[in-house]
Amino acid sequence: MSQNITILGSTGSIGKSTLALVQAYPEKYQVFALTGHQQIDVLYEQCVQYQPKYAVMATAALAQTLQQRLKSVNCSTDVLYGEQALCDVASASEVDMVMAAIVGAAGLKPTWAAVLQGKRILLANKETLVVAGSLFMQMAQNKGATILPVDSEHNAIFQSLPKHFSKGLHQCGVESIILTASGGPFLHKPQHEMNFITPEQAVAHPNWRMGQKISVDSATMMNKGLEVIEAHWLFGAKANQIEVIIHPQSVIHSMVRYIDGSVLAQLGTPDMKTPIAYCMAYPERIDSQVEKLDFKKLSELTFIEPDLERFACLKLAFHALDQAEDAPCILNAANEVAVAAFLEKRIAFTDIAHIVASSLDYIDYKASGSIEALLEKDQQTRAFAQAQLKDYKYVS
Repeated sequence: MSQNITILGSTGSIGKSTLALVQAYPEKYQVFALTGHQQIDVLYEQCVQYQPKYAVMATAALAQTLQQRLKSVNCSTDVLYGEQALCDVASASEVDMVMAAIVGAAGLKPTWAAVLQGKRILLANKETLVVAGSLFMQMAQNKGATILPVDSEHNAIFQSLPKHFSKGLHQCGVESIILTASGGPFLHKPQHEMNFITPEQAVAHPNWRMGQKISVDSATMMNKGLEVIEAHWLFGAKANQIEVIIHPQSVIHSMVRYIDGSVLAQLGTPDMKTPIAYCMAYPERIDSQVEKLDFKKLSELTFIEPDLERFACLKLAFHALDQAEDAPCILNAANEVAVAAFLEKRIAFTDIAHIVASSLDYIDYKASGSIEALLEKDQQTRAFAQAQLKDYKYVS
């Protein structure tokens, strides 16, 4: 039977890969809704090709423009706008699964709406768990929602763990989980040159094709730090049960270390369609349309311990996880502000970690008891981080 899917963030790289799989299996998947924030041209092409019932844009003006363009080609898609519309298309009764691929904290509310309706959620928005992991996982359990991790690392862990891991990692014979990291484009760059890195250099990831924000996070290794926090909530892993190792080839996507000395790993060509296909078809498997891994062409697999001085953002993420309560929310909000400022050439690459650290020092960690309170803490942190930007400058 065909399943209806809403793709939150369909114009990004994850959304496009998801649509490629929908196209490959039209008998299995139908698009219910697509959302594209401000990417009107991309969303127009997607609506014409996939004919979703709904499309969602950021503003009324953009929605009106898209609606007119679609009517001119006899496309019947109804165009909505705003945050409430995102929540509506994620929680609609007709929807079987939701691809949560909106980047940043902006993806929290629509993903939360899907959880409240007990949906099958393909989670590519790691910030949802970083900001609201405790509330999110508890509500998912209460509502019977299924959370399947799309991030390649967490997907690899999910594939390598026993199916009953929810009983507790130690009870399942697991010693630790090992998240692999590519190390980004500056793994071997001299430390004294890090301050002069440009946005163009930072978004040029050596292995993965990703959006600008995620690419910068990979370069600072904040992306891995956020994944550490996400892994804590997904798998019930304590900070001392999570290892991070740099693996520049990005062939081993992550591993699980068992108490008997065994290490199970998931390998594959670095292409996000593999974990997306796994989540879409779970517990079955489908052809992901990805080039097969050819071991004869692998010259070497190398592993490097991350330098926490070079990658200060990773160190800050472990600190936030240790502090618990709202510290991860503060970490994420400050990082989003700092990365945006770097991409706009308002601060230097190395200033990202400084702004995150000062935000963690200043904002109260005390736990918020609701999504609304967490979002208030998020906004408080963003305001503080924005105010700090004046103390830094871009170095060219």
